[in-house]
Amino acid sequence: MASGDEKKEVFDAEAAASVVKELRGTFASGKTRSYEWRVSQLKSMLKMTEDREKEIVDALRSDLSKPEHECFVYEIALLKSALTLALKELKRWMMSERVKASITTFPSSAEIVSEPLGIILVISAWNYPFLLSLDPVIGAVAAGNTVVLKPSEIAPATSSLLAKLVGEYMDSSAIKVVEGAVPETTALLEQKWDKICYTGNGRVGRIVMAAAAKHLTPVLLELGGKSPVVVDSDLNLTVATRRIIVGKWGGNNGQACISPDYIITTKDFAPKLVDALKLELEKFFGKEPMKSEDMSRIVNSNHFSRLTKLLDDEMVSDKIIHGGQRDKTSLKIAPTILLDVPEDSLIMTEEIFGPLLPILTVGKIEDSFDMIKSRPKPLAAYLFTNNKKLKEEFVKNITAGGVCINDIALHLAVPTLPFGGVGESGIGAYHGKFSFDAFSHKKAVLFRSFLGDAPARYPPYTPGKLRLLKALLSGNIFGIIRALFRL
Repeated sequence: MASGDEKKEVFDAEAAASVVKELRGTFASGKTRSYEWRVSQLKSMLKMTEDREKEIVDALRSDLSKPEHECFVYEIALLKSALTLALKELKRWMMSERVKASITTFPSSAEIVSEPLGIILVISAWNYPFLLSLDPVIGAVAAGNTVVLKPSEIAPATSSLLAKLVGEYMDSSAIKVVEGAVPETTALLEQKWDKICYTGNGRVGRIVMAAAAKHLTPVLLELGGKSPVVVDSDLNLTVATRRIIVGKWGGNNGQACISPDYIITTKDFAPKLVDALKLELEKFFGKEPMKSEDMSRIVNSNHFSRLTKLLDDEMVSDKIIHGGQRDKTSLKIAPTILLDVPEDSLIMTEEIFGPLLPILTVGKIEDSFDMIKSRPKPLAAYLFTNNKKLKEEFVKNITAGGVCINDIALHLAVPTLPFGGVGESGIGAYHGKFSFDAFSHKKAVLFRSFLGDAPARYPPYTPGKLRLLKALLSGNIFGIIRALFRL
């Protein structure tokens, strides 16, 4: 190696084990359990986000060409909101929950105690690399755990910034950032954790789950999937169209786990919907969307090639009715609409995760339900309609991680709602108190005195004792009295 070059430190299984050992020591010391420590770390993260907003925006722009407006709305503001809520509610979240005890344990009292799990591994995604890295960390820290954050190497500027800022602002003996790619992630997954949180795709999710199974480690997996949008004809078309567009192409140009993956509408209504989409797209991104500065680029050349492969599939290449332009140099693909693509085409069998939006048509809108239910359960499902009965039937019949009626993705911003998948779209949920609960163990505790020691519990067993126990378990007060007199 040439003079002056620095040899990169290798992060292997031995290094990972050393990190885990240090964090276990910190957790064993008990300092992360205190309310004061948890609050101090949450306040530090909030200060970090406020102090270094420009650097955060610059990193996100470097990784994704994300407009400053979207950096703030979809990442910084959401994280600050989550931190503000946790700081406000933490004392209440930490309180033991009193529950009713049973007559069989009388006299007694019972409660559920939330205690930290221990050491947490958070493996985050590249599409919202600031928010999705730190949002789970909020829950882990609020619950009193130590944490390793592994940011995505596909967003290198944000990953590097996170490593720098977390080291500066937060307790490095309890919260660490490990940068790297597959080798570093593999080394981390070889260790024993008390919980693993992974955000990404199903293929890697299976790898994470298999590694966790070796240590019986619980997992929280947020995996995405093909989120459908059902568009009825009974609606405000302009408002619906604008919300679909900002949900699909705003935020991250379709590179989002809850982004609309495909639309289902009736054959009769499809032309009106398509015309409305084209009109609003031009208003948002201009006649030459490839020159728009209000739209993120595709994250890298691999994902660009993957998306162009979906477009060039001979089953759908003649189904493009709007957009389709692409530029490999700038890694940009224009908002693209496809109509009546085959259900067995590549674009309908893979998660798109980009600016391509297929529209499928059905005879009547209710037929969309069977189409959705024939596919793996999505992370999100959307419906646009004024029809009350259709709304009720959609909520009742469609299984998804979350459902949003007459908008896209806004359920994500409601902290009192859990965010997570079901089936192949994920395991577990977080956000708000659900984040605190996700990284806590709910410990059952029963308190008894030395009074009320029932002889019926103990040998020698008699028919009278059995009658009393049966009466106690049934809660029959008169049976209990009779059994007591017959003992």
